[in-house]
Amino acid sequence: MRSNTSSPGSTSPADHGQDPDNGQGNDTIVAPATPYGRGGIGIVRLSGSAVADIARALTGVLPAPREACFTVFRDADGSALDEGIAIHFPGPQSYTGEDVLELQGHGSPLVLDMMVRRCLALGARLARPGEFSERAFLSGRMDLAQAEAVADLIESSTEAAARSALNALRGQFSTEVHALSDQLTGLRVYVEAAIDFPDEEIDFLADGEVLRRLEALEQAFSELRRGMRRGRLLRDGFRVVLSGAPNAGKSSLLNHLLREQRAIVSDIPGTTRDVLEQYLDLDGLPVLLVDTAGIRESRDEIEAEGVRRARAARSGADLVLHVVDHAADGDALPAADDSGAPLLTVFNKIDRSGHMPGAEKSAIYLSAKTGAGVSLLVERIKSLAGYFEADGGGFIARQRHIDALERAHDRVHHGITQLREFHAGELLAEELRLAQLALGEITGEVTSDELLGHIFSAFCIGK
Repeated sequence: MRSNTSSPGSTSPADHGQDPDNGQGNDTIVAPATPYGRGGIGIVRLSGSAVADIARALTGVLPAPREACFTVFRDADGSALDEGIAIHFPGPQSYTGEDVLELQGHGSPLVLDMMVRRCLALGARLARPGEFSERAFLSGRMDLAQAEAVADLIESSTEAAARSALNALRGQFSTEVHALSDQLTGLRVYVEAAIDFPDEEIDFLADGEVLRRLEALEQAFSELRRGMRRGRLLRDGFRVVLSGAPNAGKSSLLNHLLREQRAIVSDIPGTTRDVLEQYLDLDGLPVLLVDTAGIRESRDEIEAEGVRRARAARSGADLVLHVVDHAADGDALPAADDSGAPLLTVFNKIDRSGHMPGAEKSAIYLSAKTGAGVSLLVERIKSLAGYFEADGGGFIARQRHIDALERAHDRVHHGITQLREFHAGELLAEELRLAQLALGEITGEVTSDELLGHIFSAFCIGK
């Protein structure tokens, strides 16, 4: 994994109160590293300067580095708490960069709690959510984008998302960000040299080389942005709301896409009274399908509440599929609503109307009953989401990464304008510096304690 590297105006792990070489100044933390519940194996993880002493108190010995040692875990009076495997990872060659101890016992919540309480009595404290990964970042074992990928890998909902998160964890995303930063560094050196030596016979700012390199940099930004948007979709998913009149076939379409009878289907209007949500793996794209009550005026108090919730669901959608009964209503397009979400009309029940499956600019013709035309809908959803399959490549990304990259890209674009219109080398140099600082926010070379606290607080305890 690539460690943090310095750039102009950047901060280092030491700026956050941590020794980047060994991280041994921190207290010792402990937490279960396996989910709560009963299982064959339960793991308790410790990290910090007191690991060796706690290991001796628990097991009677300090296990040899990185060797599995079968032992008995003992309480303060010498009685056995459990038996299992102890593995010692001396720092800095460990996950956190500190001394780490993993205790692998039986997966009983009671036993794990007893083990944790024994470690607390020996001087450890309970870890905060994400604190192990935070220490790995602060000690330089991984950058911030890699640390975030740890949580994203754990939370992956599709195989494509898991592979992309692993790519980010292994440094693919960070490598591309660093490559952009290296290009910016080279440009800054070139531009600032031209500013510092104005009496040279060659006008370096007018010879075309700077513009050529800036245009190549803009192209690199565009390519990375495309990959990042796919990565954000894989992480956050795509929210698709099924809307329309009662009995248009929304629930039938949901069931067909899910390939299971998830929603109740009936010829009686108003069967769906509540919002029904279900995740779908759409060729690697995580989609949250939302089935809603049929939109109509109703004096039934429960159905009216369902309609209210249906309208609320549309306002939070990435895409609204307005389902129309083609056999009953023909090619009637829906009236515009104020949800603000992109709208795609789905003309359903073509098996009754006799229409052929087809795709138009703003409409799809299909039959949820027979499946005819559903594949056209799937491809249109992927297209509207901006999703493309990467054959196992790609990386996971978050909205904050996209925001930082776009700010960096905007700075480069402003710099090009300053150069072309005003020949202002000093302003170009400043824009390039600010662009590099924005990129540094992605990998954590430029960050704040408040941002770190927000990021790692979303991790599970023990990771």
